[in-house]
Amino acid sequence: MRIESSVTSISWIPSEAVEGLPKLPFTFGVVHYDDPPPERVDHIETMHRADLFREANELKGWIEVEGGKIVDYGHAGRGRIGLTRLKLGPKEIAVPAVAMPTLQHSEVGEGWVRFTQTAGGRTGMPAPRSVRGKPYFQLNSAIAWTTLALTIHADGASEYELAGASTFPRHWIYGSDGALIQKSGVIDFDKWYREAHEQNTPWGREDSPAVVTAVETALERDLSLEIMGGEGKRTSRRFSAGDHLVEQGDASEGSNIVYLVLDGVLEVLVDGEVVGELGPGAIVGERAQLEDGTRTATLRAKTAGKVVGVPGEELNREALEQVAAGRSREDG
Repeated sequence: MRIESSVTSISWIPSEAVEGLPKLPFTFGVVHYDDPPPERVDHIETMHRADLFREANELKGWIEVEGGKIVDYGHAGRGRIGLTRLKLGPKEIAVPAVAMPTLQHSEVGEGWVRFTQTAGGRTGMPAPRSVRGKPYFQLNSAIAWTTLALTIHADGASEYELAGASTFPRHWIYGSDGALIQKSGVIDFDKWYREAHEQNTPWGREDSPAVVTAVETALERDLSLEIMGGEGKRTSRRFSAGDHLVEQGDASEGSNIVYLVLDGVLEVLVDGEVVGELGPGAIVGERAQLEDGTRTATLRAKTAGKVVGVPGEELNREALEQVAAGRSREDG
């Protein structure tokens, strides 16, 4: 009996993810940020032809089982890499990215096989910069990648994980049914830009552990589009690991602010106990707006990150009520 499974990552550049001088081409419209990928990925090749992502890593594995024992197994996936489109006046130039060789590995255990696959490459635009370690200066752009792991068991069960990833851009993970299941939680553009040359990647001597978070709800995704797509440019607020975004019991004037998490992971504390974590795409702080104006939880930064705040009265109250109903007191 043949058992197959898969896991896929899509890498894309969200709004405001680029920092410093490299942000200028985005500011001037020479290059663009990306629209969020879809909630489902059913036709990865169609998305690739339509240039809907920067990179994708499609890990497919299979095992053959006879009499309850694994008798054969193999990889069947690959990586894909997109284009960087430069807008120069009325013209648009497509600059191809440079793919790195796809790295594949298999580990066999008692009743299971664990497949790993690393895919990625250099973005399609040269980026002169100083870097950590020899050769101390690079003309090539940095390397972005994901390392996926998929374990298939002889009983048909399977598990997957984002085992490693570059700190830029954002990586979304999709299960074997095509549904979005996880996200990378933290972007560190400066670290990636300065350090992700070949020796500091899986094609050299190291991978980078990935911080992953749960997927926000479709309703939160709609609210995030409302917040970021409204009139006027939203000003983001940065936080460092250990900072408190809101404090339980606070009833000050600022307690009416609802936040959209752009980057990073927030721990939710109720009466000093951690009861949950929230990552990019989550809407937080809505309960104080809906009730008596008092924060019901503390939000403490587990990692560095970024949020955008908006007065709660500017958002659809019914939508906020539905977000709040999906949590206990896990949003401040």
